[in-house]
Amino acid sequence: MRCFQGDLADPAMVKEAARGCTTVFHVGAKAGVWGEYADYYKANVIGTQNVLLACRALGISRLIYTSSPSITFAGRDQDGIDETNPLPSHYVAAYPATKALAEKLVLAASGSELATVSLRPHLIWGPGDNHIIPRLLDRARKGRLRLIGEAGKRVDAVYIDNAVQAHLCAYDRLQKGSPIDGKVYFITNDEPMPLEDIINATLQAAGLPRVNRRIPARAAYFLGGAFEFFYRLLRLNHEPPLTRFAASQMSTSHWYNTRAAREELGYTPAVSMKEGFQRLALALQG
Repeated sequence: MRCFQGDLADPAMVKEAARGCTTVFHVGAKAGVWGEYADYYKANVIGTQNVLLACRALGISRLIYTSSPSITFAGRDQDGIDETNPLPSHYVAAYPATKALAEKLVLAASGSELATVSLRPHLIWGPGDNHIIPRLLDRARKGRLRLIGEAGKRVDAVYIDNAVQAHLCAYDRLQKGSPIDGKVYFITNDEPMPLEDIINATLQAAGLPRVNRRIPARAAYFLGGAFEFFYRLLRLNHEPPLTRFAASQMSTSHWYNTRAAREELGYTPAVSMKEGFQRLALALQG
């Protein structure tokens, strides 16, 4: 087993890392709700171009790409949508905009020499998460965590083990000309829950009190826009307390029809949300 550490935007490094492989899992990306578009484009779009170039140069026949359901988000409720839902024409954040471009590249690359599939896992979480959960807990400990918009907006998430399982299901079934070649799939725990329940279950797993205070959705969106304006004006490098994308995501429902993943990938989540929170509590509290 070989390990490489490098920049996805470096084509030579990507090619060397892929040498000797027959299948590539492209899971690397720059994630987040804030930052320069050029940085996201470099990691997510150019990085994906380099992965595709490496696959072609080395004769690698299969590519499994980790996309994101956020590329379908247009700022409105998404209740049980499936993979036929069109992508929006405009994004308010660089992450979904560049991930959408990258997914299009991956799907367009499907052909006689390379089989590709794109998975869209939503809100991957669990022990070891260094993205969503640490930020959530940090804000809660500082007393800066608020709920946004109406209660009861249901959201899908996927426990990390289930996300891995979905990728392995794709690995088992992806071949040139196979039914999943060139297609996309939403991946979730298939247990949509009110966002406040997910947040408070995470806080409980960390031994922290529940959060109940709310900000109206319109006020949060306006506040996020104001933060973005002043952070750009003052050229502040760190992430604002709130952005328009985050405000929209936290005040709308977004859960997905996973029938295609079940029927075509053979994906069935093995770890329930309840069990996942129990595992998270053990990891966070010992």
